[in-house]
Amino acid sequence: MGTTKVTDMDWDKLRIFHAVADVGSLTHAGDKLNLSQSAVSRQIRALEESLNATLFHRHARGLILTEQGELLFDATKSMSKRLEAASARIRDSEDEVFGELRVTTTFGFGTLWLAPRLTKLFEQYPNLKIDLMLEERVLDLPMREADVAIRMKEPSQADLVRKRLMTVQMRLYASRAYLDRNGTPQTAEDIKNHRLICQNQNSAQVGSAAVLVQKLITHGPGSMLSVNNYFGVLQGVLHDLGIGILPDYVTEDFPDLVQVLPHEDTSGVPVYLAYPEELRHSQRVSAFRDFVQTEIMAHRKHMKEMGKL
Repeated sequence: MGTTKVTDMDWDKLRIFHAVADVGSLTHAGDKLNLSQSAVSRQIRALEESLNATLFHRHARGLILTEQGELLFDATKSMSKRLEAASARIRDSEDEVFGELRVTTTFGFGTLWLAPRLTKLFEQYPNLKIDLMLEERVLDLPMREADVAIRMKEPSQADLVRKRLMTVQMRLYASRAYLDRNGTPQTAEDIKNHRLICQNQNSAQVGSAAVLVQKLITHGPGSMLSVNNYFGVLQGVLHDLGIGILPDYVTEDFPDLVQVLPHEDTSGVPVYLAYPEELRHSQRVSAFRDFVQTEIMAHRKHMKEMGKL
């Protein structure tokens, strides 16, 4: 094995290696880099010779990283994310908000609350590009898997700027048509006469909702519909299928929902916005943060006027 250090390597060769490892093909990497396949292949061979290591297994289906290749790809991924962060900071203008902002949040909050309000953000900043990543997995902000996160608990990662936005309650809702047809339950035991709509127990969800589901299940719902996200639960409720467990913020945009069993309210779920310390002065991040805070204030005001806070 050679003794070449990463710091001694040709940056251009590392850039080409990263592109090949990322797509698993010399041809596709060449297209991405505007280089011929033979030029890409020469650079990879030269890098392997300098390291005295084989970085790829060649197969008819494409290229697969060797163990040594995986080690180098981990390093180039980290380098690429750090370079993206530096580039983003350099591109940030003091006077204009533009470029890409990667925002991650849960599927429920992203589809039911955030996405419907983005029109106002784009009206204010038409040159902004939002990459909205909706998933329950907590992305690593310091490693730049995303720029900004909105999460249903306080982020635990270090080197983050964090701000508490609001508290969400998980509550039981039904449509008026469903209640007119099936009656309104007065106690938790009455759930035996109704269909319960909730997230399935294997899907990621806030703890307070899971506790409420467990409690209601002990009373033997007459029927159940389980879905792996709150958007599906909401659709079931809106289409008169039963009584659903939903975050209370949905009632602003769907005011016809009727809350049932109000005494079964769960503990509050804190909602936090967070971003890496190194993006504290990013114009894109500041614009998004201010937009979300303004929308939260408007949301709270509207909920108070509706008598739901």
